[in-house]
Amino acid sequence: MDFELRRAREKLEKEQRERKERAKLRLERERKNKEEAIRQRQAIEAAQRQRRLDAAEAETKANQIAEENFLASRGVNFSRILEAVPYQGSGDKIKLPPSCFTELSEQGAFDKGPLHFSLSLIHQETPFGAESADKESLGSTHAGVLEFTADEGFVALPQHCWSNLFPGDSPNSAMVEVCYVWLPKGTYAKLQSVEFGFSDIPNHKAVLETSLRQHATLSQGDLLTVNHGVLTYHLRVLELKPSSSISVLETDMEVDISGPDSAERANQYVLRPLILGKPESGVVDEGNYMYYKFLIDDNTWNKISSKEVKIVVNLESHTQDGDIDLYVSRHPLLFPTLHQHMWSSHDMGSKALVLGAEDQNLGPKLGQHATSSSSVPDVDTVECRNCKRYIPSRTISLHEAYCSRHNIICQHAGCGVVLRMEERESHVHCEKCGKAFQRGEIEKHMKVFHEPLHCPCGIVLEKEQMVQHQSLDCPLRLITCRFCGDMVQAGTSAADARDRIRGLSEHESLCGSRTAPCDSCGRSVMLKDMDIHQIAVHQKN
Repeated sequence: MDFELRRAREKLEKEQRERKERAKLRLERERKNKEEAIRQRQAIEAAQRQRRLDAAEAETKANQIAEENFLASRGVNFSRILEAVPYQGSGDKIKLPPSCFTELSEQGAFDKGPLHFSLSLIHQETPFGAESADKESLGSTHAGVLEFTADEGFVALPQHCWSNLFPGDSPNSAMVEVCYVWLPKGTYAKLQSVEFGFSDIPNHKAVLETSLRQHATLSQGDLLTVNHGVLTYHLRVLELKPSSSISVLETDMEVDISGPDSAERANQYVLRPLILGKPESGVVDEGNYMYYKFLIDDNTWNKISSKEVKIVVNLESHTQDGDIDLYVSRHPLLFPTLHQHMWSSHDMGSKALVLGAEDQNLGPKLGQHATSSSSVPDVDTVECRNCKRYIPSRTISLHEAYCSRHNIICQHAGCGVVLRMEERESHVHCEKCGKAFQRGEIEKHMKVFHEPLHCPCGIVLEKEQMVQHQSLDCPLRLITCRFCGDMVQAGTSAADARDRIRGLSEHESLCGSRTAPCDSCGRSVMLKDMDIHQIAVHQKN
């Protein structure tokens, strides 16, 4: 009996302990749940408070930016998000839809001077929260406007703006924010050439000025493309004053151009300096050119003019198969080629060009002609019947006997060269031009001088006629504009009959239509009429 009571009491005590433990655990869970709920409520409230603060700060910043933009844009508030499409054009002038013209006109933007716009790239796939983090990496630049003829919802970008907004791979489509801005006139620009050789261009600042005439703005960090004939150079904008983005319209600006830190782009058009009297060596690949330059000082010019010295250009070639040709030119033709040059040598093996006072192409100081003196036979001489030379009469018999056995005269029309008997087989004449060569040289002569060459303008000529054509007649030949100093294509004849009488090319007729103030009276006169103005108004010859 006692045993059963004890077991019942122990069972009851055990059940009571278990109920107490369960109740204790339930209270602990409730306490933890309550604390977790409080923490979550506090976190939510803190997040909501931070979002309200961020929204207020963003609104304040947006209002501040809008106010700054409103002041910077002189009261014009214009902003559009348009889809960018490229078009083939030079400079930085974009094309906008006609609706932009209406909106700008209603706000009086056309009365505030030239139109300038900031272009900012927008990534549509960027998450909302990450937009501000990636904003610094988005492309941006500035531009002027060419016309309002683009399709609605699109903005047409020239190559300059497109390459600066998309420096890497070009996307199929992209959204660009176009905002009206007012830019100050630039006073200073520091540029750095990406390739070597830009400073070798004569009047390279005039070439840069010609290129900048197609631009309305410059932005720090932009890459500027400058074309000079067949050459293309790239200049990085390092520094601008008075701000990081400036207007280049109707302003005088100081420009500093530095050389490249390293050759980032391959460019074979580089002039390597030569020193007279010092040999240089190099390697040229097949089909390519290697260019050198040398300067003739005044003292050397005087010696050449007085026929004391001559310039000798020697080329020693070491090739197992093939040959190297020598082409020489003078300013303004910096890079002579097979078609465009002033002097050339196509001899097999080593070559030499002698430039002296008798050569009219060498320079204006050296415009002397070589005088040829005909040999007057002495009184006591007789002409050899074989070689036609004048020999003293006392030895004529011995000379003719020896000459008839060992020498022979070339019977080709106009040749008459006296050859040794063993040289007779190697002496040949070109079937087309009749010039005399060694038999081993005739193959190269035919290939260089008589193979048909195709000019980019469409005409087909042989080498000598092609050199003449591309120097004087080809509309695609490069000439130095007398007004801007740039190397430009000659083009066709000028449209204005008066300009044709003056001998102006198509480019010079347009370039000379720009106006400049007269130094004497300050009146704005077209550049091509400046000489007539000086004579007619100021009686200056």
